[in-house]
Amino acid sequence: MSLLRFPASLFRLRLAWLPVCVAAFCAGTTLAAEPAVPTGVVALTATASVEVTRDLMAVTLTATREGSDAHAVQAALKQALDGALAEAKSVAKPGQVDVRTGNFSMYPRYSTKNALTGWQGTAELVIEGRDLQAIGQLAGRIQTMTIARVTQGLSREQREKAEGSVMAQAISRYRAQAAQVTQQFGYSSYVIREVTVGSNDQGGAPVPMLASARSMALTADAPLPVEAGQTSVSVSVSGTVQMLK
Repeated sequence: MSLLRFPASLFRLRLAWLPVCVAAFCAGTTLAAEPAVPTGVVALTATASVEVTRDLMAVTLTATREGSDAHAVQAALKQALDGALAEAKSVAKPGQVDVRTGNFSMYPRYSTKNALTGWQGTAELVIEGRDLQAIGQLAGRIQTMTIARVTQGLSREQREKAEGSVMAQAISRYRAQAAQVTQQFGYSSYVIREVTVGSNDQGGAPVPMLASARSMALTADAPLPVEAGQTSVSVSVSGTVQMLK
């Protein structure tokens, strides 16, 4: 019985074609799975903003004490903080004049030879709320702590009111922009594919204080000079539209 014999080169030729066929099949499958890129799609952004008056203020007062004994420094800080708290709580009104303690820290001090030379500590008191004038008067009466910083901001109600007043304007600008672009590209109409509406404001801002005004509030019962500042609240509308023939 005889066996048929084929040249080895024939098998090598067929095996060489196998990876090429597999690669071609995979490439065809990948191309078929990719979605068609839509045409006539444009991304747009429109923004509207309004200037509003900040209706919140926060005054941070600090006391710093130092000495060779840590317990003595801590006791001195507590005394200064207790005096300020007693003064502040006497006029506190929820939402109008709120009082809370801030950071309270103690740390050692060392010489150039790394020897312990003493202790230094800092305590904070924060007065915040909507009644800017009352907060300014209270900050001027507290004598056991010094004014470190003053910040102003927007309440949630004021921010939401401002956002509502400019949201319709931002949306109207977005629609007008979409209609204008559609016409300029030679299309007859458009539909919104996706859209996002977002808002932001500049947040709390530090209020600069002159050294003379700060020393006046510390050496006498004169109120801290206060004037509400302005901030910008904006609403942005962004997304894509599909232009139609």
